[in-house]
Amino acid sequence: MAPEKNPPPLDEDDIAILKTYGLGPYSSSIKKVEKEIKGLAKKVNDLCGIKESDNGLAAPSQWDLVSDKKMMQGEHPLEVGRCTKIISPNTEDAKYVINISYHAKYVVGLGDKVSPTDIEEDMRVGVDPNKFHIQIPLPPKIDPSVTMMTVEEKPDVTYNDVGGCKEQIEKMREVVELPMLHPEKFVKLGIDPPKGVLCYGPLGTGKTLLARAVANRTDACFIRVIGSELVRKYIGEGAKMVRELFQMARSKKACIIFFDEVDAIGGARFDDGVGGDNEVQRTMLEIVNQLDGFDARGNIKVLMATNRPDTLDPALLRPGRLDRKVEFGLPNLESRTQIFKIHTRTMNCERDIRFELLARLCPNCTGADIRSVCTEAGMFAIRAWRKTVTEKDFLDAVDKVIKGYKKFSATPKYMAYN
Repeated sequence: MAPEKNPPPLDEDDIAILKTYGLGPYSSSIKKVEKEIKGLAKKVNDLCGIKESDNGLAAPSQWDLVSDKKMMQGEHPLEVGRCTKIISPNTEDAKYVINISYHAKYVVGLGDKVSPTDIEEDMRVGVDPNKFHIQIPLPPKIDPSVTMMTVEEKPDVTYNDVGGCKEQIEKMREVVELPMLHPEKFVKLGIDPPKGVLCYGPLGTGKTLLARAVANRTDACFIRVIGSELVRKYIGEGAKMVRELFQMARSKKACIIFFDEVDAIGGARFDDGVGGDNEVQRTMLEIVNQLDGFDARGNIKVLMATNRPDTLDPALLRPGRLDRKVEFGLPNLESRTQIFKIHTRTMNCERDIRFELLARLCPNCTGADIRSVCTEAGMFAIRAWRKTVTEKDFLDAVDKVIKGYKKFSATPKYMAYN
């Protein structure tokens, strides 16, 4: 067959291949058209005044200063005020009384972007600096140091890790878990559930450990406060932190506040003639007011822990504020044996270690002491280059920790206070 006189037109891929290798009848034509396109693009850019810029700004010929100025004038920074009262609510002509700290009080209306249902009394709002119209509702002001007290990640401690506190765990669960899981039982009986618990006992008996287990167990927001964190230098700062703390707790669906070492701020009131402890007492009185004042506490449970219950103020301990007092005493023989088993659960120990014998050798000891014995037994095994802990290591550790460190024990002092 004779070849076709008019070959089919080439597609873009074929043209690219020809262009790459410089082959075919289209090569010179393509190069000529490319040069023309580059020349025309350069002419257009020269006429527009466009130049290559390192800072990414457009050419001055493309600036629109008038529209930019209008846009900047239309978006003023807002001032922060507080809506103190709503006049004629649920009507179209509703007005709002706002209070700006460095101005006076104003009666204003709403902006175009705000609905009347968004604004409530005693709410922080953003207002226009010219006409003072309310433009946006703002969240409540809470100190960042208060927000940081919230425990975000659940602790890895469970009730099984708290040895020798079976009775205390039951009392704690009745106060914390039962009202949250079965509130209808209290409604049927017509009683209010207990809202506060004071955990007291010698050092190292598991007060804070049980609070961590409660935080792990419940889905409620858990806030941990150390008593000394609320002690501030200037007048009113500690009381303000307590108010913001309970304000943040009320915004949650359910909340547990744990005050650790509460004797730092909850001490009995007295006058030393100098006034050094006045600020601490103001902070404690604010806690008393928040626990049982005019404002309803809501679904907030308060846990407190201390090893000096004799120093606390009677106003803090009365029923209605702290309904239950749970004592964490020294563990008995069975409890000490259980604590030994809990702390050796993850240790590489020999079989048939007599934990009951070890518990008998540790009279009047707390859970912290027993944990120290287990750690010291592991250190004896490491010194001997062994991979397992023997019963002799435990006996040596009891000799070193219980008998050797007896003069450092705080238990006799607590028993004297109690």
